[in-house]
Amino acid sequence: MRKQILFVLFSLATLSIHADEGMWMLTDLKTQNAVAMRELGLEIPIEEVYDAYGLSLKDAVVHFGRGCTGEIISSEGLVLTNHHCGYGAIQQHSNVEHDYLTDGFWAMNRDAELPTPGLTVTFIDRILDVTDYVNEQLKKDSDPEGINYLSPSYLGTVAERFAKAENIEITPATKLELKAFYGGNKYYMFIKTVYSDIRMVGAPPSSIGKFGADTDNWMWPRHTGDFSLFRIYADKNGKPAEYSKDNVPLQVKKHLKISIAGVQEGDFTFVMGFPGRNWRYMISDEVEERMQTTNFMRQHVRGARQKVLMEQMLKDPAVRIHYASKYASSANYWKNAIGMNEGLVRLNVLDTKRAQQEELLARGRKKGDDSYQKAFDEIRSIVAHRRDAIYHQQAINEALVTALDFMRIPSTMELVAALKSKDKEQIKEAKLKLKQEADKYFASVPFPEVERMVAKEMLKTYANYISEEQRINIFEIINSRFKGSIDAFVDACFEHSIFGNPKNFEKFIKKPSLYKIGYDWMVLFKHSITDGILKTAIAMKEANQNYDAAHKVWVKGMMDMKQEKGIHIYPDANSTLRLTYGRVLPYEPADGVVYDAHTTLKGVMEKEDPDNWEFVVPQKLKELYKSQDYGRYGKNGEMPVCFIVNTDNTGGNSGSPVFNSKGQLVGTAFDRNFEGLTGDIAFRPSSQRAACVDIRYTLFIIDKYAGASHIIDELTIVE
Repeated sequence: MRKQILFVLFSLATLSIHADEGMWMLTDLKTQNAVAMRELGLEIPIEEVYDAYGLSLKDAVVHFGRGCTGEIISSEGLVLTNHHCGYGAIQQHSNVEHDYLTDGFWAMNRDAELPTPGLTVTFIDRILDVTDYVNEQLKKDSDPEGINYLSPSYLGTVAERFAKAENIEITPATKLELKAFYGGNKYYMFIKTVYSDIRMVGAPPSSIGKFGADTDNWMWPRHTGDFSLFRIYADKNGKPAEYSKDNVPLQVKKHLKISIAGVQEGDFTFVMGFPGRNWRYMISDEVEERMQTTNFMRQHVRGARQKVLMEQMLKDPAVRIHYASKYASSANYWKNAIGMNEGLVRLNVLDTKRAQQEELLARGRKKGDDSYQKAFDEIRSIVAHRRDAIYHQQAINEALVTALDFMRIPSTMELVAALKSKDKEQIKEAKLKLKQEADKYFASVPFPEVERMVAKEMLKTYANYISEEQRINIFEIINSRFKGSIDAFVDACFEHSIFGNPKNFEKFIKKPSLYKIGYDWMVLFKHSITDGILKTAIAMKEANQNYDAAHKVWVKGMMDMKQEKGIHIYPDANSTLRLTYGRVLPYEPADGVVYDAHTTLKGVMEKEDPDNWEFVVPQKLKELYKSQDYGRYGKNGEMPVCFIVNTDNTGGNSGSPVFNSKGQLVGTAFDRNFEGLTGDIAFRPSSQRAACVDIRYTLFIIDKYAGASHIIDELTIVE
């Protein structure tokens, strides 16, 4: 009996030690995390956090767009997320006359809320553990290549079968998502409802919502009001519908209560959201590969492109508005790659990984089980074999695919087929279709001179990192026809290509020919990029042939080893709804340096630099600070701005609600600290922090700065 009691106490202690690490599945909270969460300070029943059979906080957390999180904060479908999550929408509605990026936007009534085509908000209706069902289907179905267990298309088919067998109601707005977890050792299905009439309600100016910009990104302390507001609209019956002026605000089943009591150092908090990707089960060889390929290319290629873009964006407001979202997206993971590589070296993560993998291999030897050793050897061999392919693939993707907007020229394949057929009606239809696509393309690249400058820099950067023998085949033309001059080749593209400018296209479309298409510089350039992508993809596929099976065995071994120690397990992030918990805590990034857990408006004023666009402070905000006109949101004569928690966040958690011990909203997660960027590979609770906008600062900006008190009136606020 005494031994049993000691074991229980040891298990609880172990849970407490590891409580801050983990992106937990909501379905596992009751069995895995409830005790630890209560020990740390949770005051509400775990069923109020997640209840498979009733309403809970989960029902007020939504997937915002394609890569962020949002939370429902009013009964009328008001969604709070980050400013950087709404940045694309803010940019979409901006122009030189209405520069909402610079000036901010506030809808003072419902009629002024702006429809945002393409933006969606997704609710998670149900989460089902379907592991047994999927395994049964895997046994029944033919699988000649042995990849069904991870194939998205196959799992989509299984999801449809399951829904039919269980009589799950499917509507046009329903989305079924069945995903593999733990390398294919478990399966969960998510039943979702997607709303597509989403309207912009409010956003602070970038001098608040993006204060500190690239310099402060991924850093602490932070002083940014990184938030924006949107509203979900539905038809009169509350059902998802495409935009219509007759649609009405969605009357939601659940919205969050907002606490303005604040959080103190040591307070328990938890975060719910949709973390994108992490790789906690990598072996050391994979970590080195990540550092030398993906992170290397992101740092050097994006850095070169961003320098060109920024120079042009600072010269012309129209250029700045057009490229703002693209630049911000690029810069975000440019700095992430730099911080991750520095942290992996500084924290000796490779040594930690080697120790972990040796422990598992030793466990296998002790048990007489060589499956872990075989899996480990297979993964090492695969990594070595694919090294050149992934390096080249990342170079193409970073320098030539994502960086060159002008390479999104329309396909000419349909017109080529029509010209070859010599069918007049077919040619007429193909010409009309290409004309429509070309008009859209030219509208999407309104600054060809900027594209020209970026292209020259990107081709030079690509050539700098890829040997002449490996480069895509357009370099054969650059070398032979343009004497190796990248500048001359790019100039020829924009001056002579069909898609170089609208005038060239109009001349071509009047009398199209196979010859003009076949020898067009831009068309040849795009084909060359496509060919390069295909070749690296084939090389990667061949190298990775046995990776998934080996990875599944390796992950299963890591799971078993942790469970033997009484450590609860969680799967790698994969953009599915998760929960993480911890405390509001300061940290020490270096000897003699201590960062507090909170920042205030005083720090904004201290960072102000009117000559640096990243640190400009709006005049009205300075006046509110000077008069200390903080309303009910300030505390002890100060205005809280941000705080940090030691929860386990990653990309996709942007916009996630931060809850206090009572399940009330106290902040919005928006970033991580530079020292914690290794967390995608190895979590270090002593150094990893998630930066959050204090909800009091959000409300202060809405109420006192913007004067949008009508928004405050629809919220449920508790003191």
